[in-house]
Amino acid sequence: MAEKPEKVAVVTGAARGIGRASAVALAKRGYAVALADRLADDLQSVASEIAALGVEVLQLVGSVADYAATQKHGRTVLDAWGGVDVLVNNAGISQPKGLLEISEAEWDEVIAINLKGQFNWCKAVAPSMVAGRGGRIVNISSVSAHTGAGNTAVSRFSYCAAKAGVLGLTRGLAKELAPKVTVNAICPGAVITALTSKLFTENQEFIVGTIPLGRLGQPEDIAEVVAFLATVTPNFMTGEVIDVDGGQWVN
Repeated sequence: MAEKPEKVAVVTGAARGIGRASAVALAKRGYAVALADRLADDLQSVASEIAALGVEVLQLVGSVADYAATQKHGRTVLDAWGGVDVLVNNAGISQPKGLLEISEAEWDEVIAINLKGQFNWCKAVAPSMVAGRGGRIVNISSVSAHTGAGNTAVSRFSYCAAKAGVLGLTRGLAKELAPKVTVNAICPGAVITALTSKLFTENQEFIVGTIPLGRLGQPEDIAEVVAFLATVTPNFMTGEVIDVDGGQWVN
């Protein structure tokens, strides 16, 4: 029987952007990585990239909003590798419509993927973390959870509401799952991904002018903070929210 990996991570929304960069960052640090996303072709590309780094990889195709599918995927990882050390809840969608335009179905989809999806994956793997060797959960929120969104933003109020819910989820679970499991959140700012590139290209000079560090963020900027939260030892931090926005929204 093959030996099980010593370190295991699950990354949702792993096919592109921040999820892809986070999966690669953890693989470079020796984690076997389970990649969850509904974009099967892109997921295969990431899996090939990670396999080339010499670590094990699993592909879990489906929507994080599907509770039954997520439970099944969680069991697949646990059966294959014996445990999960790190869960990165990254999967999300944008929604540019405001209150006067959005439909109930569109609202429900934003909440289901951006918020319920994080609950679904916590439910799938946190029990094994608590019962076993412990673990770390990193939830991806957004600075929009703090600031709201302007009329030209990639995503509007429904996205802000879901991402603010992620912060409540993070703080609540940090207390519930302690001391075996730490739960922290990252709030990215203006990061170039497939979802944001068009808007940022059209407004790059203005947006960069609002960022003290003088540039737009890259997925790798967020991935390095994910890796920090996953690996820092000793770790005495839980329930915290880290803004990674180049100083754009300094309080």
